[in-house]
Amino acid sequence: MKRWWMIRAGDDNELIPVWKEHGIASVGWPKLGNPIQYRTKDEMVAKSNIVFAESKPNSRRSWVNQVWRFSREVKKNDRVITYNKEKRDYMVGTVLESHFYDESVGNPAYPNNIKVDWEEITVERDSLSQAAKNSLGSVLTVFRVDEWGNEIENLIEHPFTDPEPIDEVEEKEIIEDLVSKALVMVQDKVDKLDPWQMQELVGGLLQAMEYNVQVSPKGPDGGVDVLAYKDAFGFEKPIIKVQVKHRKSSAGAPEIQQLLGANPIDANSLFVSTGGFTSHAEAVAKHNSVRLVDLEELVDLVVKWYDNIPDDVRASLPLQKMYLPE
Repeated sequence: MKRWWMIRAGDDNELIPVWKEHGIASVGWPKLGNPIQYRTKDEMVAKSNIVFAESKPNSRRSWVNQVWRFSREVKKNDRVITYNKEKRDYMVGTVLESHFYDESVGNPAYPNNIKVDWEEITVERDSLSQAAKNSLGSVLTVFRVDEWGNEIENLIEHPFTDPEPIDEVEEKEIIEDLVSKALVMVQDKVDKLDPWQMQELVGGLLQAMEYNVQVSPKGPDGGVDVLAYKDAFGFEKPIIKVQVKHRKSSAGAPEIQQLLGANPIDANSLFVSTGGFTSHAEAVAKHNSVRLVDLEELVDLVVKWYDNIPDDVRASLPLQKMYLPE
């Protein structure tokens, strides 16, 4: 099967004229030097930790992965595409020569090069299927797009083919898949919080819901991690007492009973457990009107109320807003 690569032409398509003129495609990160000097990816990661020390660890590793992929995996005769935002089309080419490092070719800020025979015919974005559009929309600089190779080749051979009508069911499924993946990623982030950060997150969530909140200090809490009131003094009911368990194992019935027996006795009870609950715990909670929240529901609530969560709490869980078509 023919290998296809998507390669971004700089941050704002500024490389497209250079690529056409010199018959190349290129990526940057010149501070890493010639990637061929590194015997392993870990060696390149170690270098990136020095030259990009001010950047986030995940960003550094992502950059290394893309430089490594471009220099080691893109081969002669592979097919490449790049997106032209101004024309809303894709340039298509064939690799004539694999990676070479040369600051004198093209843009010196992008010294990692491959030779490419760029074709005159381009593929309009609007002619692609919705699934292909979504896949090609990744923000990575270098990534494989083999599954769309046949569709792109067909559009090159038949450039005036009318695009297939958008399948609304397929589009809805794609959007649901994106939302689901995003929520799972947030769940993973929340799961990495330490127990104290998790307690603060639950307290911040209740503050976002316009409760006055008292979070227990570190140490023994007597079965209650957070108290929430509607008024500043805590006189007005409902009062909510909260227990937060952040661990892999499920919360059991005895822990539900402990929360019920903790002061204030007449408060409403909320139990948050990222490890879920045993069936016995669920039965006891239902019988005593204890509200149970697992990791999945907690993340749903955090996403819904995130904008109102206090800044100091959000700092431990930085999230980025994403807009999708309705």
